[in-house]
Amino acid sequence: MDDSAPIVIGYDGSDFADEALAKGMWLASKLGLKARVIRAWTISNAPRPKTWEPGYVPPVDDFAEAVLDQLRRQVSGRLAKYPDVEVSLEVPHGAAGRELVRASETAQLVVVGTRGLGGFSGLLLGSVSDQVVEHAKCDVLVIRRSQGDQAPPRSLKLDSAIGN
Repeated sequence: MDDSAPIVIGYDGSDFADEALAKGMWLASKLGLKARVIRAWTISNAPRPKTWEPGYVPPVDDFAEAVLDQLRRQVSGRLAKYPDVEVSLEVPHGAAGRELVRASETAQLVVVGTRGLGGFSGLLLGSVSDQVVEHAKCDVLVIRRSQGDQAPPRSLKLDSAIGN
């Protein structure tokens, strides 16, 4: 592996992803490495593009632009704390696990949170982090939240129904 290979950080906007971003950026700064912040997306989890209107489905590029704009807003504060780190923000269209595994092929390390925005709140390790741990081509660092409940709030209808 190339010692100058970047650190890949998976980011979906969750509290868990923010913890992973903090640790990934800290490591990149300490090691003098580049960072690639990756927010994979599908039409079902992308923010609505500016060009959206009832009865019109915008092109995929418009969704990608909306995802990138959202990512920039969400990570700008954290990235500002590390002006010495060269960062690329990437928004590949596809399943998060698959896209992070693909990014691991040219990475020194992949950093992900234990959980993301979806799934069942009682699981200890999310399906994306589990997939990355199992299939990445480099080392993987799975970050736990620094304090509090490791399960995300019950925001999905299925989580609420199962929890009752």
